[in-house]
Amino acid sequence: MIEEHKFAPFVRILGKGKNGTRSLSREEAEAAMAMILDGEVTPEQLGAFLMLLRVKEEAPEELAGFADAVRSRYSVGREIQVDLDWSTYAGKKRRHTWYLLVALCLASHGYRVFMHGSKGHTPGRIYVEDMLSLFNLNPCQDWSETEAELDRVNFAYMSVDQFCPPLGEIIQLRPILGLRSPVHTLCRMLNPADAPASIDGVFHPAYGPMHQKTAQLLGVKCNVTMRGDGGEAEIRPDTECLLQWSDSGELTEYDWPRIVEKRFIKEDELPAQTLLDVWKGAGEHEYGHKAIISTMAVVLRLLGESAEMPELLEKAEQLWQSRNISQFS
Repeated sequence: MIEEHKFAPFVRILGKGKNGTRSLSREEAEAAMAMILDGEVTPEQLGAFLMLLRVKEEAPEELAGFADAVRSRYSVGREIQVDLDWSTYAGKKRRHTWYLLVALCLASHGYRVFMHGSKGHTPGRIYVEDMLSLFNLNPCQDWSETEAELDRVNFAYMSVDQFCPPLGEIIQLRPILGLRSPVHTLCRMLNPADAPASIDGVFHPAYGPMHQKTAQLLGVKCNVTMRGDGGEAEIRPDTECLLQWSDSGELTEYDWPRIVEKRFIKEDELPAQTLLDVWKGAGEHEYGHKAIISTMAVVLRLLGESAEMPELLEKAEQLWQSRNISQFS
């Protein structure tokens, strides 16, 4: 008689049918993810587990448990000073990665920004990691290099492939499974360097409250989730944007108004040089400028600025105009 695999109960919990299925508790989710990270599940089990979660939709307690397992196995190992954790896992399809310029601008003014993400899992998308070389930056290979880059220029990027390889491998299953898995959501919520402020984006509005509650469970001091452009944390200046906050355990939400009335036409081509030209002040881009200012205003609120929207936009503009261009060019 074949003995049941130790991971089988977790698959069974999720797959017992319409009336028998339930979400995993935080403790069960941690145990399940621990087995996945330790390579103790078969490919069949992993695929079934991920897709059953996808159909059910992951619960905040499950995501928190998954994060617990990741943190216990892939911790930084020491305290790294970071002001802002910025996750970027979707990639952009119709617009440039303007939010990267927001992060670089803040870094040029002394804010320490750690960005993490993944690339290549969805064809036809632009990923921040591919844009770094434009600004004389390279993806960091480990936490020592990350700390050194933060000390050098106040900005560092590391792929999930480096700080948690098993999750990086799972993300790359998207073309095989045909769907994104809950790991895409999990990675956005990891905040691996334990920054006091974090920002993430969603494409589907229903995922916003899930991110909010997960941040609350994980004890992040201040997190904002937005339905940004392409699923990234970037405000579209020509449409309202729902901001969902977890601030010192309190959950709130409100609409961030559009700052221009007209709708911008999507661009047919996205040459990387445009991003660099806008950073250097060698070229103008109306949509890009508005996206940068509006996104930066929200991030300033996240970082502790208590002003109202007009003042936040004004300060964002001041920071952008006084950015240290030479720091990243």
